[in-house]
Amino acid sequence: MLSWYAIRVKSRHEKSVASRLSDKGFDQFLPLYKRSVRYQGHRREHDLPLFPGYVFSCFDPMNRLPILITPGVDHIVGRIDEPTPLDASEIDGIRKAMELRLPVEPHPYPGVGNKVRIRDGPLAGVEGVLIHFTTSSRLVLSVTLLQSSILLEIDHQRPSPCETGATNLHLHDRHSFSQ
Repeated sequence: MLSWYAIRVKSRHEKSVASRLSDKGFDQFLPLYKRSVRYQGHRREHDLPLFPGYVFSCFDPMNRLPILITPGVDHIVGRIDEPTPLDASEIDGIRKAMELRLPVEPHPYPGVGNKVRIRDGPLAGVEGVLIHFTTSSRLVLSVTLLQSSILLEIDHQRPSPCETGATNLHLHDRHSFSQ
C-alpha cells in the first residue's frame, strides 16, 4: 500500500535526493520557501527546504530498497522494524499551501494550541494550529512524526475549531529505520 514517508537525508542533499527519487519514478515532495540573504552588499534569494534534512516520498514500504540506496539518503523515519507512514492530511495541507504559493516559513513545532479547520477559500478543509487571530491569521501546519512545522498567513479564510477542540500535541519518540 502506498503511503507518504519522511526520508532523512544528509545535510544539504534535499534537492539532489528529491531529483534522484523522481528519476527513479517515486512520487516525492520537497517543500521549499524563499529566503532573501544579503551577501557582500547584494541581496540574493535562495530556495531552502521548509523541513531541512527531510524529503517526503510516497511508496510501498515493501519496496524501499531503491530509496535506501539512493545517494544522500540516510534512513527512512520510523520504528526499528519498519518505516512509519506520515499522516496524509498533514502532507495534503502542506502540499495545498505550496500549490497556492502562499507565503510560508519554518516555525517551531507547537506544544499546545487550538486546532482549527479552514471552512472556506482555497485552503478549505486544511487543519492546523491557530496561533494568532485578527484580520490576518497565522496557521501552523505540522508534520507530527518529524516534530516540525511551517507557518502561513491565511488572511480572510475563516478558521473554525475542530471537533476535538484544544488538542495537546505530545512529543513522540523518533526512531530511524535504515535496513
